[in-house]
Amino acid sequence: MKNFWLVLLFSAALGLARAEVEDDFDDEDIVVEDEEDAVMDDVQVEKVQIDVSYLSPDDNVDFFFMDHFDDVATLGSKWTKSQAKKEGTDESIAKYDGQWEVEALAKDGLPGDTGLVLKSKAKHSAVAAKLKKPFKFDDRMLIVQYEIAFQNGQDCGGGYLKLLSESAGLDLRSVTDKTPYTIMFGPDKCGSDSKFHFIFRHINPKTGEIEEKHCKKIEGKGRQVMEEIFKDKKPHLLRLLVRPDNTFEISIDHTLVNHGTLLDSFTPAVNPPAEIDDPNDSMPADWDEREKIADPEASKPEEWDESAPKQILDEDAVQPSGWLNDEPDMVPDPEAVKPDDWDVEMDGDWEAPLIDNPACSSAPGCGPWSQPMIDNTAYKGKWFAPMINNPGYKGKWKPAKISNPDYFHDPEPFKMTPLAGIGIELWTMSDSIYFDNILITDSLALADSLAKETYDLKISVIDAMSGNMFRRILDYSNKNPWLYAVYVVLVGLPTVLIITFCCSGSGDKSGTDGKSSLNDPKKTDETQDDDEVVEEEAAEQEEAEEDQDEEGEEDGSEGEEEEGEDEEDEPPTTRSQTRKRRPRKEL
Repeated sequence: MKNFWLVLLFSAALGLARAEVEDDFDDEDIVVEDEEDAVMDDVQVEKVQIDVSYLSPDDNVDFFFMDHFDDVATLGSKWTKSQAKKEGTDESIAKYDGQWEVEALAKDGLPGDTGLVLKSKAKHSAVAAKLKKPFKFDDRMLIVQYEIAFQNGQDCGGGYLKLLSESAGLDLRSVTDKTPYTIMFGPDKCGSDSKFHFIFRHINPKTGEIEEKHCKKIEGKGRQVMEEIFKDKKPHLLRLLVRPDNTFEISIDHTLVNHGTLLDSFTPAVNPPAEIDDPNDSMPADWDEREKIADPEASKPEEWDESAPKQILDEDAVQPSGWLNDEPDMVPDPEAVKPDDWDVEMDGDWEAPLIDNPACSSAPGCGPWSQPMIDNTAYKGKWFAPMINNPGYKGKWKPAKISNPDYFHDPEPFKMTPLAGIGIELWTMSDSIYFDNILITDSLALADSLAKETYDLKISVIDAMSGNMFRRILDYSNKNPWLYAVYVVLVGLPTVLIITFCCSGSGDKSGTDGKSSLNDPKKTDETQDDDEVVEEEAAEQEEAEEDQDEEGEEDGSEGEEEEGEDEEDEPPTTRSQTRKRRPRKEL
């Protein structure tokens, strides 16, 4: 019964997985290629190829910036390669001459779907584009979303975006690491140090100085999600959401990995402290910070000998019997031979390597014997006075607090410098870094819609190609929540039936009338205790009846007088009772 339900559940899951592929990809063609294994000739490997009709997202919507990179001409028309040089760098590598191309994913890409790919490594690379319209931080949220794939992994380098600040002198051909930006967002790694940047440049309202504010690190399960970006070589969807109430959220592949506020989750803090330590204050000369001091009244005991050694010779030790005083511990290896290429002038005189003396293997020891060292019971070491609480202790000194002359309070750090462009400025030791479906908007619905039409579709195909059945079933179930009710029935109903079958017992079927014994016969042929009692009573009754019959034949009148004396009311016998007959008496 249990196996039947397991088979039924597996069949239902398999049917749902098949329905998912048919539902999401109505026009897919499945091509099966049989491959012969060189080791196992009887095994056939089936490779499934799924062809999906990909449609470029509609860009006739309200956004600040959007590029799906499905048009090769976008590199040159919308995006401009930097022609600048990086300051303070060797002239041979200072130029931003990294190669950019618009091409499809190297593996499991959708037909017609292309992205912006950085082809170079160990070079400075930069490309930038202007926004459709500037984004001003007023009463609307900011959403930055894009896909990235480190197709060859990542050893050292980043995959982040820079949202360039609005300025009159913004020149996309001169974009460098010094170009002013408002927000920097995306992954970065070098060696074992990996991070996910969210940096915004805050303007000091008092001095006008600009200071970078770095978001707290991603921890916990979110960090595991982040680490997969650098390892699995698959596309990942990155999203930053910043609200006018100063809250923010960072998600990777629709999973929230970091969140907080611009006021509390960044270092250094947006608002400086109202009070600071007085830089002119100093600790008084009589201030005692020592919590414990040596007891000034303590003195070294007279019997305390600081000169006593820690170990002394064991005077009671004697040389073990059989000790070989004249035999060395190590002897030259008699089987060693000088190498043919040994040069006396270059290598010196050749000597055979030393080995353990074979003569010492059966002896307790070899070589000159000396008494061993033992711990000296009189040793006490250097004497120190015990520590006591310092009666003059005043605590740890701290400078006095004064009002911070640079203090300010900015309750709305969300109101940053307006955005006018977007740039990708990188130095990386890995190539083939893939960017796709970059979006800057204030509409969460638009971001969700773009992700569904691009990333979600792309990942569904990748999962189908990799045979990730469980992931496909889970995704399809999330799209059709009513299926969880079916799962509950498929799992719950068999469970209830099994529990009912195993735990329920037969009820008490015994009745109150005399017929219950007829309806509930014994389950065994062996003689039971109650059977013996009933049999004895039946035998006595039968014996009495036989005696009466015999006496009636001799004298009918006498039989009638004694008939009622020996009779007793006995319970009726059952069919299951075994009747024992006594032998008839001889007259």
